[in-house]
Amino acid sequence: MAADYARVNPTILTWARERAQLSVAVLASKLKVPEEKIDAWESGKKQPTFKQAQAFATRTHIPFGYLYLRQPPEEKMPLPDLRTVDGSPPRRASPELIEMAQIVLRRQEWFSEYLRDQGVEANPHVGRFTADDNILNVVNDIRRVLEVPSHPDRGDWESYYRNLIHKIEDAGILVMRQSFIRHYSRPLSVQEFRGFAIFDALAPVIFINQADAPAARLFTLIHELAHIWIGKSGVSDASPDTHRKEEVFCNAVAAEFLVPEKEFLSYWQKADDWSDNLPVLEAHFRVSTWVVARRALTLGKISREDYRDYVEALQRQYRNREKNTGGPTYYRTQKGQISEMFSRALVSEALSGRVLLRDAGNLLSMKPNRIPEYAKELGV
Repeated sequence: MAADYARVNPTILTWARERAQLSVAVLASKLKVPEEKIDAWESGKKQPTFKQAQAFATRTHIPFGYLYLRQPPEEKMPLPDLRTVDGSPPRRASPELIEMAQIVLRRQEWFSEYLRDQGVEANPHVGRFTADDNILNVVNDIRRVLEVPSHPDRGDWESYYRNLIHKIEDAGILVMRQSFIRHYSRPLSVQEFRGFAIFDALAPVIFINQADAPAARLFTLIHELAHIWIGKSGVSDASPDTHRKEEVFCNAVAAEFLVPEKEFLSYWQKADDWSDNLPVLEAHFRVSTWVVARRALTLGKISREDYRDYVEALQRQYRNREKNTGGPTYYRTQKGQISEMFSRALVSEALSGRVLLRDAGNLLSMKPNRIPEYAKELGV
């Protein structure tokens, strides 16, 4: 029996493969077909079968129906793009970044509507300042709302990071953290972005790229919080080379919040090796050595090359780390990634029947039958 051919648009095949950043060789390997066959499909000399076209769509992460479009759809970042690469605008956002932003926006829209139904009024803390305001005034206001001192007097920076997330959520700001889209085969790129902020008077959101080294996430958290404080949404890489006004301002707020300038200068010592300062300052401010090195750069204590080399070494160390054999359970991981405040509200609504389990599962990126067990982890 002759195979049924899909008769798809060859132009869309090429677009989908390039969009997914897959070479002909890699895609052919994933589809278990010769490279020549991919070339023939994309040139229009041959057509894939329906089964092959469905596999093609799955491997390139597009809806099957896209293969029949006359021309590729125009995909845009749903948030302002504030990233820079070497001081220049970045290349087109990856499908993973666009989809992650869309997922978080759907969660944010649901939670905003939920709060509105509960009669919750606008968050009085967010959007109180602009990028023209005094940096110290913004830092002091954030400290006041979160009820945190200039730096903790006990514990390590990882505990400080977790505590800040709880404080931020207590202030009515959702914090979400993920490292991939639905499956580890679609990781989020740290080179592309470190986080983003969604400003909303009712339900603002901070998203942290969890694929980043843990040492860098603390700075990103406060950088994105500064975005919320000045009422500006956007995708950030928190680059020290940026010239964008909002990014420069939020970088400065994060730096002063985590490592106050006057105190830093009083502790910094001249040394044959500048990195000898890092352990002392890490212990004093309870921030990672990454944050200390960044502060040293912005205050002119180290060169850009020193900073770049140090950060690259930390990133290599994180990428080459040994994988833990234990680790937290699936449900505990979910709770840490998808905002406890959001999760509790959505799971409660699902268990009460006011939200379909299917819809809740879609928002949580979780199979509906897992929600009751997730509820136990949340204490709902």
